[in-house]
Amino acid sequence: LYNGEKKSIFNRLLRWKSSSSHIWLLIMPLRLDVKRKLSARSDRVKCVDIHPSEPWLLGALYNGNVYIWNYSTQVVVKSFEVTELPVRSARFVVRKQWVIAGADDMFIRVYNYNTLEKVKTFEAHSDYIRCIAVHPTQPYVLSSSDDMLIKLWDWDKNWQNIQVFEGHTHYVMQIAFNPKDTNTFASASLDRTIKVWSLGSMQPNFTLEGHDKGVNCVDYYPGGDKPFLVSGADDKLVKIWDYTTKTCVQTLESHTHNVSAVSFHPELPIIISGSEDGTVRIWHSSTYRLESTLNYAMERVWAIGVLKGSNKLALGYDEGAIVIKIGREEPVSSMDPSGKVIWAKHTEVQTLNLRSVEESDIQDGERLPVSAKDLGSCEIFPQTMRHNSNGRFVVVCGDGEFIVYTALQFRNKTFGQALDFVWADDSGDYAVRESTSKIKTFKNFKEKKAFKPPFSAEGIFGGALLGVKGQDFICFYDWDECRVVRRIDVTPKHVYWSESGTLVVIACEQSFYILKYDRDIVARFFDSGAPIPEDGVDSAFDLVHEISDRVRTGRWVGDCFIYTTNTARVNYCVGGEVTTLYHLDRKMYLLGYLASANRLYLIDKEFSIVSYQLLQSVLEYKTAVVRRDFEAADKILPSVPQSEYNKIARFLESQGLKEQALHVATDPDFKFEIAVQLGRLEIAHKIALEAESEAKWKQLADLAVASANVGLAEECMTRAKDYAGLLLTYSARGDASGLTKLAQLAAAEGKNNIAFASWFILNRVEDCLDLLCTSGRIAEAAFMARTYLPSQVPRIVELWRQDLSQVNDKAAASLADPAQYPNLFSDYATALKAEAYQATLRSELLPADAYLAHAEDTSMDLIAETRALLDSGVDIPSAGATSNAAAQSAKAPALNGPSKAAAPTAATSAAAKAAASSSLEADLDDIDHMLECIGTGDADLTRIPGSSDGIVDLNSDEFDFLQDEIK
Repeated sequence: LYNGEKKSIFNRLLRWKSSSSHIWLLIMPLRLDVKRKLSARSDRVKCVDIHPSEPWLLGALYNGNVYIWNYSTQVVVKSFEVTELPVRSARFVVRKQWVIAGADDMFIRVYNYNTLEKVKTFEAHSDYIRCIAVHPTQPYVLSSSDDMLIKLWDWDKNWQNIQVFEGHTHYVMQIAFNPKDTNTFASASLDRTIKVWSLGSMQPNFTLEGHDKGVNCVDYYPGGDKPFLVSGADDKLVKIWDYTTKTCVQTLESHTHNVSAVSFHPELPIIISGSEDGTVRIWHSSTYRLESTLNYAMERVWAIGVLKGSNKLALGYDEGAIVIKIGREEPVSSMDPSGKVIWAKHTEVQTLNLRSVEESDIQDGERLPVSAKDLGSCEIFPQTMRHNSNGRFVVVCGDGEFIVYTALQFRNKTFGQALDFVWADDSGDYAVRESTSKIKTFKNFKEKKAFKPPFSAEGIFGGALLGVKGQDFICFYDWDECRVVRRIDVTPKHVYWSESGTLVVIACEQSFYILKYDRDIVARFFDSGAPIPEDGVDSAFDLVHEISDRVRTGRWVGDCFIYTTNTARVNYCVGGEVTTLYHLDRKMYLLGYLASANRLYLIDKEFSIVSYQLLQSVLEYKTAVVRRDFEAADKILPSVPQSEYNKIARFLESQGLKEQALHVATDPDFKFEIAVQLGRLEIAHKIALEAESEAKWKQLADLAVASANVGLAEECMTRAKDYAGLLLTYSARGDASGLTKLAQLAAAEGKNNIAFASWFILNRVEDCLDLLCTSGRIAEAAFMARTYLPSQVPRIVELWRQDLSQVNDKAAASLADPAQYPNLFSDYATALKAEAYQATLRSELLPADAYLAHAEDTSMDLIAETRALLDSGVDIPSAGATSNAAAQSAKAPALNGPSKAAAPTAATSAAAKAAASSSLEADLDDIDHMLECIGTGDADLTRIPGSSDGIVDLNSDEFDFLQDEIK
């Protein structure tokens, strides 16, 4: 036993009892789960360092490189080719974004790890550089070397060497700053000594001697309760030193080769040592008991790296680097129903009251300005802490033991052996797992029952039932008789019971299950006296929901399950509907909920508490809805702030209660969406009028059409400018006035296709031609006129010429007008008469029921029909300007399709050159001259003088045409 401790180790960590002349010590090991985070193969790693904010591991390699691994992604994210000689030390300087490396070429190099640029290079020693230590606050760097010197460098003075420490007589292997007094540091040397120095002093403060061989490593205890150093040497020993009394207080023997690295863990009560025997050994820092031995088969261990505030541990080996996580990072804390918080920092226990925080000082997501009061020290190292249901007692579990304290005065109520401790719903009932084969239950702090489950118990869970975890299942037992209630084949990480004891969440690795427990069925089964099946009572649980989300921490508030996720979110689940309350900026854990303050409290690993608003009235309302107690829900609703109504409405929609959602919703968009789903046209119409959104009008128009509300559909389509929908509606209804209005609207809006289709359906071919011309599609207008309105061809051809002449005069001149060249347009005269005859037919209004009588009209040959009428002596005037005007004035809408006046022919000129026809039609002087030549008999009709180039060559068609013109 170490006499320097004020308390006996029996009182602190061991339980003893006397039997005859023997004393039995029940020494329980620390329960430290080890999880590997990184395993990277590389050349020999001589030094490791963990970045405090990024998931990075820095490694100095024997091959001259420095690597930065990302232990989350398992890849090298940055690398520096420092030198061709070994790099034995490298450190992060986070406040400068630097990496400092010292190598066997005696140079120190500084790199920016963001830009990878080299910041500084200087020769620091006259022999190999063994270690670099960075001052935690000052711009200082210490370096030690095989030249037996320690040097202090100031980077603010351009890396000036401001002090040299001399005193060692062999290589200085490692240096370390004292975290409690950063003005002092310790050094380990192969001269078998450890020296403690002060900055500013040339001589060492004192020397610690005790190792039989060279000392390779040294580290300070980070806590404030022990003035300790740890060292490791080539004598295979690890020694613990009290630097106030300058004595060795403990020697740890277990390694079989040189001890190359040692470290106190900053968060856990352990000492880590690494050796050239390939093992890493973990020792209890209070009992100095060997807790665990790690061997990753990567040859010799050279370096150990730890980080304050983290449970991660980095190891450097001959064949690479390892990062492991030891224990839990979740803070050891608990909150009772009244808002009193107790937490443990190492073995020191503190308390605070969240009700003392002024409401004006609470901002969502901001750290609460709270001050904790010391309660004292815990006799064991706490690994879990939990209040009972009424908050009067709090249990601390760790080191294989538990101690129950009174919550107010923190006085010892009871203690015992336990790997796990859980409370029941009843305030004085609890259970402990003493081993994998023995579980005990207690009532009012007295042992009630002990039983051995028929499987290896890997954990227990409290609540309405006692849950015992097997290898890949969980088995629930009742608290009174420890009878099997139900076995469920899932592998749980956590189990959370609601306050009523009717709902339970079983949180697994990738999802969680919400089950409903029927205690009445179980009670009736047990009362019947029937033998209990191996799997328990079949109907004890009903699966209510399965949610694909990972729960980090959780708790029930009523029938609402609130939990934090691995993706840094706070969610709550009611009725299977998961709602994200807040996104977190770091990893946080649920602490508790105060209904009176409507606030949810969370804590991080630094014991910072933040708060978020979570209205009790909202949770109660949703709980009542899930229970289908709508009367209670209606009574609660007035107490819910209006700002929460939309969230409630969306929750109601998710529950299939759309009518209620419509009643509660205040957001116009959401309310419109619900009204459309319910077919409530009046409400949707009112919202659309207020919103004036084309999207809403279109959506409402579709609903109105589906509901056969044509008038509303027309209004909606008009407001939405859904001209295609209006075209379909008007044409289907036979609404000629509607089509006329639509054509005008569409033309004004530039929707020419809709306007054209409307005019065409109305037989308003003249308007179709005008639309084509005004939209610049004159060529299409010419062909349409040739087909439907031959009388308009001359006007359109002239427009075509004018338009085409802007591009090519010669091409424009080649266009032939059928009024001037009727021989090029077969049956043009007959087509004009057919147009005049059809003008009266086009103006007729034919109802849809007349379709069968006119079904054959589409195959009618109008030219042949017109010829037949003419042959029979019917006098049909040709369509012209007068008839066109009359037809234009006699326009009337009709629903039958337009009748064709003539079959389409190509409006192309046969002139060899455009100048010929142009001169024949336009130049009277040339015509007079030509007639004179003919009159004298001197004319050669195949060669006519032209107005432009003098001579025009005519082909046979032109020759015939010219003869007809002369006659």
